Order: sequence, then C-alpha cells, then structure tokens
Amino acid sequence: MEILGKLLGSQARIKIMRLFLLNKDQSFTTKEVEKRSRVKTALIRSELKLLSAVNFIKKKTAGYSFNPAFKYIKEFEGLLISADTLNEQAIADSFKKVGRVKLLVVSGVFIKNKDSRVDLLIVGDKLNKSKIEEGVRRLEAEIGAEMVYGIFETKEFVYRLNMYDKLIRDIMDFPHKVILESKELSTLSLKKR
Repeated sequence: MEILGKLLGSQARIKIMRLFLLNKDQSFTTKEVEKRSRVKTALIRSELKLLSAVNFIKKKTAGYSFNPAFKYIKEFEGLLISADTLNEQAIADSFKKVGRVKLLVVSGVFIKNKDSRVDLLIVGDKLNKSKIEEGVRRLEAEIGAEMVYGIFETKEFVYRLNMYDKLIRDIMDFPHKVILESKELSTLSLKKR
C-alpha cells in the first residue's frame, strides 16, 4: 500500500478511496470517514474536497457517497481493490502483542473471496480482546472494509475442530491462507484438512 500512496499522493487518499469503492451504496459523513479510515479530520476535509472535485465521490445532504458515474471505476478497482490487500507480515504484526497467538488465518476480503464466512481467524491463549479489536480496526482502516473475525482459545478451537464444528470447517475447508501456525496446531489441523 505504501507504493500506491506514493503514486496517488497519500496513504490517506488510498484509505478513503478504498472505503468508498468497497461501500459504493453507502453515504458517509466526514466523522464516519474519519472513524472508518483512521485519517485525521484536517486531512479528510482536503481529500474529500479533492475526490469530489474529480467526481470520484459526490456530496449529498447526508454526507458523501461514491459517484457511480466516475469514468475510471474499473481501473481504480483493479488498482486499489484487486491488488494485494496487505502483506502477510503487516497482518501478523497487527496481532503481535495480543497474547500467545498460535494460529492466524485470513480469508474473505484478504483473498478476494466474497463467499467466506470470516475474514480473519485468531486462535491462541491469554488473548486480549481489546487489543485484537484495535488490530482489526487498524486493518479495516487500511483495506477500507469492515471485517468479520473469530477469536478462539486454543482449547476451544481444538475441541471444535475435533467435533467438526460447521464454522471451523467452513473456514478450514474453503479457500484461506495461514499466516501463522504453531507446531502444536499444524500437526492437528493437517490431520483434519
């Protein structure tokens, strides 16, 4: 994403553009854009003004929304959405200090699969849910979309895996990418795949 930010002028612009591209049917107030993109208010105002001037977004009474008449929709979707959402190291780094993470799996928005039940699965011990939420919010701001995620203590995950729990099977049996996996879980999850 850093390269795109340099090419297109700023990381803030990329975040805001992704937010509108991934939520074409929604309107956002300036405050909502700030909350979802995690860009400072002063920057948001200038970016919204610029994006409005080039007809990427349109101003409505309820806020701003994507302009479906924007003539380069396909090109920007290819550049900002179809490109790799985030690198694996950035995802792993977002959850470094949340407890002892033993399994980190991405799906859905990260691998461009709209049929996934979750975008992120975190398994571990002594997990701090508020720190996990903070990491999720940072990732959401980067990718421009809200994520569905699951958090399991190792013992519960192993139990559910052994019981062929539908949610766990839907995650592990369908397209996904393992970002981090402990030796303890790698032997177990390989047996069940």
